Amino acid sequence: MKTQSISALAAAGLLVMGASASQTALAEGPHSVSANIGAVSNYIWRGQTQTGDQPAIQGGLDYAHESGFSAGTWVSNVDFGGDEPNYELDLYLGFDGSINDDLSYNLALTYYAYPDGEDADFAEIGASATYKWLTAGVAYTFHGQADDAKGVMNNEANYIEGDLYYHASLDFELPFDLGLSLRGGYYDFRYNGVKHEARDYAHGGISISRSAGEFGTFSLNYDQIERDSDVYDEDAKVWVGWLKEF
Repeated sequence: MKTQSISALAAAGLLVMGASASQTALAEGPHSVSANIGAVSNYIWRGQTQTGDQPAIQGGLDYAHESGFSAGTWVSNVDFGGDEPNYELDLYLGFDGSINDDLSYNLALTYYAYPDGEDADFAEIGASATYKWLTAGVAYTFHGQADDAKGVMNNEANYIEGDLYYHASLDFELPFDLGLSLRGGYYDFRYNGVKHEARDYAHGGISISRSAGEFGTFSLNYDQIERDSDVYDEDAKVWVGWLKEF
């Protein structure tokens, strides 16, 4: 992605949407196609704003098979402070499976594209496991166009081959159709096996959501990066979101 340019909501959101589509497929037949549209007051991905703290309109299309296989695409406007890129297009393949009623897993291959940007695309493979209300996983960046960019030589680029992202979340269903999510993650940036310690950071967040039936789901969210560095914006981010699935 960028030196700061991609979508956690995207990656995490894609996995959630894929799992939801898979459940629908199980109920209605071997194949399922679903769509989603949403709006956020600030597009936050893994603790970082992707829109310069401005709003975003987002949407996606997903396919799922009862075997657990899923595929989809997702798009959002972005703003990293320059003339380009102006939008992000994500493509993913996934597979969901269950060990028992309490333990499940997800495998995902995601490509983050910025068609009107330069040296910004990257791809990662991820794996996660969910036990009841706890989900934990890791994502590995195996391709990044920034590998060939001049910024890498100056230690200015993130999201290149070798980066690792560790994450965990706690998700609870509350009364009155409310949902509570606590999340955290740590980014370990590398290049040619060498750590970019100045770029590493941790982040945490919390979301409270409520389903409004056919009107979609609304959420109130808080995110913040934890890093004693001038590389990242450490200000707390409070934002609202809306998501409607079809």
